[in-house]
Amino acid sequence: MSCLIRSGQEVRAGAVRCGAGFTLIEVMVALAVVAIALPALMTSLYLHLDNTGYLRDKALAQMVASNKLEELRIVSHARQSLLQGRDSGQASMAGREWYWSLESQPTAVQGFSRIEIAVAASEEDLEQPLFTLIAFMSSELTPEVESQPEAGSPGDGGQGDGGAGDNGDTGSGAGGTQP
Repeated sequence: MSCLIRSGQEVRAGAVRCGAGFTLIEVMVALAVVAIALPALMTSLYLHLDNTGYLRDKALAQMVASNKLEELRIVSHARQSLLQGRDSGQASMAGREWYWSLESQPTAVQGFSRIEIAVAASEEDLEQPLFTLIAFMSSELTPEVESQPEAGSPGDGGQGDGGAGDNGDTGSGAGGTQP
C-alpha cells in the first residue's frame, strides 16, 4: 500500500489512510440493502407477471363469451326461436379449452330475454368465472327484408324511363317528400 505523504509532516504508525476505497463495514451495509431490496423487487415482478397472465385469460374469456353470443344469435334466427333455460359446453380459443355456461330468462319487458354467458378456464371454476357477459335479445326473430327498388326508378340499371318527366318527389321511398 503506497500513499503520498507531504514532506515535513510526522506520521504515526497506522494513522495513514488513503482516501480511495470502501471499508468492510460500508460494503456489508450496501450488501444488506441489496439483500432486502432484491426480494421485494422479485415479488413485485412476480405479481406483475401473474396479473398479466390473468388479464390475458380474462380477454380470451371475453372473446369466447362474445363468440357464444353471436352463435346464439345466428342459431336463434335460423330456428326462429330463442333458447330458453340453461346450456353449457366447451369452446377452443388460443389453443386452450374454455368452459362456458349460458342462461336465458324472460325479462319484465315482454318480448325480451336476458342472456348471461359465463366463461371459465375449467369446469370447476364456473362458479367464479373469469368473465360474464350479459346481453338482452328480442324474441321477435323475423328475418329482415330489404326493400328492392321499383322498376323504372332512378338507379335501377336503366330500366324504365329513368324518372324522365318527373321531379323526383314521388312521396315514396326513403327521403322522398310528398307535394
